[in-house]
Amino acid sequence: MTSNRSPRLRRRTVLSLAGTGALGALAGCTAMLSNEDDDGNGDAESAENGSDGDDGPLTDYQYTEPPQIVDIAEQNYESTLRTVPARHQFVTDDAAGGPLELPEVWAWQADDFAPSVPGPIYRMSEGDTFELTYDNSEHNRPHTVHVHAVGKSWEDDGAPVSNRTHVSAGESHTYTLEADVPGTHVYHCHYQTHNHLDMGMYGILRVDPEDYEPPDREYFFTLRDWDTDLHDFEAGGDADYDPVNRSPDAYSLNGRSAPTTFHPEDGTPLIVSQGDTVHLNIANNGYESHPFHTHGHRFTVIEKDGSPIPESAQYDEDVINIGPAERYTLEFEADSDPGIYPAHCHKVHHVTNQGSYPGGMATAIVYEDAMETDEFAEIMDDAGFEG
Repeated sequence: MTSNRSPRLRRRTVLSLAGTGALGALAGCTAMLSNEDDDGNGDAESAENGSDGDDGPLTDYQYTEPPQIVDIAEQNYESTLRTVPARHQFVTDDAAGGPLELPEVWAWQADDFAPSVPGPIYRMSEGDTFELTYDNSEHNRPHTVHVHAVGKSWEDDGAPVSNRTHVSAGESHTYTLEADVPGTHVYHCHYQTHNHLDMGMYGILRVDPEDYEPPDREYFFTLRDWDTDLHDFEAGGDADYDPVNRSPDAYSLNGRSAPTTFHPEDGTPLIVSQGDTVHLNIANNGYESHPFHTHGHRFTVIEKDGSPIPESAQYDEDVINIGPAERYTLEFEADSDPGIYPAHCHKVHHVTNQGSYPGGMATAIVYEDAMETDEFAEIMDDAGFEG
């Protein structure tokens, strides 16, 4: 097909998200610095009228919310997962340059949690057995759930290309998963993967080793590149999509793009106190590789794809290239001067929103001692945070 690329990422007049509260002042945050080349008006006409001149958004689905951690033990070692059509915002209404959104994603929804992209972060302990029921009552497409690394039967692998099974609309299937491989893993739909993964059906599953000692701070990041034509096409918009000619034009960290990534509730800033030991579990559920870089801090890789890295093989570094489906756990000490330090993909075009820099796949390490500064206040204003 010939792709209609003008304009790609949808800017639309949308309802405001839920208001922020005092949590942000405690959780902390940091947003992208203002784009000094931007006159502040942005793409105002497109935002008001819809990017292709129509009268409103292509869908009226509910919006996704940030992914939540689902503790398997607290769920009695079982959970029900659904697929829900939703709208998804990379940049929220109140943030600089927003809103930027996808008119349709296929979000995962666990139990009573809100639909999210990425999906919920499932957390279990080594030795657990987990029953995950996929209930396909909310969507009109077949799907599966495929989890990397952990033990399961051939029938529960979620790969119809080999076991010839999937979960049709209106049906359900219970996958039995064994927490026999500690570490950070990914899960995703493996039916028509070239489209379903792209539509937002991915997430993280964490298995804590039996002797796991939690650090002072721990975070989960999922990196993702997007071709927004697919989402306009699925929503019935004026766009063509061909997976062979897939061309990413949006980049996200935990489903958000800067400056929303710096928002304490909608985004994922790395909040630290002086002297903290920090673990960052980071996964790539996209198609492209991402060299992830931290300013002001050097880290060691302590896990890769569920395998611990021996201390003799660990060394300090400040950039690591993360390929599709790879997972790493990074450890660093919050031992720099208290401040606000960027953390981002170092493919610079991945740190843009519709070609406007900065944006995309970036956030920051934020010291709590720096949260009363004028610089922090300006970053929060960009992120649309008023806490």
